[in-house]
Amino acid sequence: MVHSPAGFWIRLGALFLDGIIVGIPMMIIGMIAGWGDHNQTLVSDAISLLYSIILPVIWSGYTLGKRICGIRIVKMNGSKPGIGTMLLRVIVAGIVIAVTLGIAVIASAFMVGLRQDKRAIHDFIAGTYVTYEKPE
Repeated sequence: MVHSPAGFWIRLGALFLDGIIVGIPMMIIGMIAGWGDHNQTLVSDAISLLYSIILPVIWSGYTLGKRICGIRIVKMNGSKPGIGTMLLRVIVAGIVIAVTLGIAVIASAFMVGLRQDKRAIHDFIAGTYVTYEKPE
C-alpha cells in the first residue's frame, strides 16, 4: 500500500538538485583534470549512474536531492530498496526509456501527476514508490 506519495513537482525538484549536486563537482573536477568533453561526459554519466543506484541502497532510499526535499524511494512494502530494486529502477527503466525514444518519460510525468499513488513507469518496473514518510 502506498503511503504519503510524493508528487510531480517535488520529485522534479529533487532530480534537479541531484543534477546540480553531481554535475557541478564533476564539471570542476573535469576542468582541473583536463578531461576532454567526451571523457568528462562519460565519467560524469558513470558517477551519476552509480550515485542513483548506490546512494538510495545505503541511505534508506534517499539521494541528496531527495533528502533535501524530504522524500525517499521505498519498496511497495515500505522497506528500503536493495541493489536489485535500484538496478531495475535505474537501468531497466533507462532501457525502456531508450527503446520508447523518450516517450516513457512523458508517460511517467503524466502518471506521477495524475495517478493517486504517484507511481511512474520506473516505479512499476522496480516495485517502488516515492514517499514523504521517514524510515523507521
